[in-house]
Amino acid sequence: MAVVHVDHAPKALIANVMAFAQEFAAEVAVGFVSEEGASEFLGPGLEDLNISAPYRPRQVKGTPMRADNLFSDLNQWMLKVLLAPELPEGMLNAPRGRYRNGVELARAAQVSAMTASRFLQQLRRERFLLESQEFLTLVRREELFERWSSVAPYGTPDVPARFFVNIQIEERVRELLSAVEGDACLGLFAAADGLHVGHVSGVPRYICVRRMPRFNLALPGSNPWNALRPFPQEAPHVLLRVAKFPESTFRGAVRRDGAMVADVIQVWLDVLNHPTRGQEQAEHIFRKLLRPLD
Repeated sequence: MAVVHVDHAPKALIANVMAFAQEFAAEVAVGFVSEEGASEFLGPGLEDLNISAPYRPRQVKGTPMRADNLFSDLNQWMLKVLLAPELPEGMLNAPRGRYRNGVELARAAQVSAMTASRFLQQLRRERFLLESQEFLTLVRREELFERWSSVAPYGTPDVPARFFVNIQIEERVRELLSAVEGDACLGLFAAADGLHVGHVSGVPRYICVRRMPRFNLALPGSNPWNALRPFPQEAPHVLLRVAKFPESTFRGAVRRDGAMVADVIQVWLDVLNHPTRGQEQAEHIFRKLLRPLD
């Protein structure tokens, strides 16, 4: 006898198994037993072993309560706003004030008061907010950064692209970013170079985008992105990557040498899991700029 044991045994599943057994193994006795108490047997003299599943009232499933994600897109942006006064000028585009409560933080970060209130409640629950200070102050920052690093992108698919005009690539990149400002910025290693904290060379320029552009090569002048040819046979001039956290990425981006580049915290997050010496670049940024914030 062949016996199958499962946690839950829907009638349709039992019927399918029994039909399969009758068609392909008619000479074998078959038993179907479920954790919830039902059993079904197929074979001579086994009918008395069949037991129906006990009745259980159908439960209406509501939407479960979900704890706020401390590192949601806007929460990461508000963390940047709280840290901004302690970072050197030009490393992060954020107001550099001090805030007494959620209303002041919401106003500075340009988010709703409810969003800021929930964010601060989460910080309190996680014990990352010092209550005794006049101003909102982040504490236990080493653990905070360690937790923050857990949301770093990993294995993100990138789209290689190449400019049709194979000259003055830096100028072409600046022109493109200027034309699509707010929806794209230099990221990863290119942004680290733009912020003068670069540590790794030889990696193609990354452009972080809010959404992957649609290319129409038949209409080269209708869209700034049409200056690029995606998936070229030659080595790419740029790699396009959709920002995992677009609000935090593009709100914090700074202008350097005529181009928008991701802020230093975003660069640290984005390079962490990059296979081309990403850990090395991230450690350089952390040691130079983020560890002193602890």
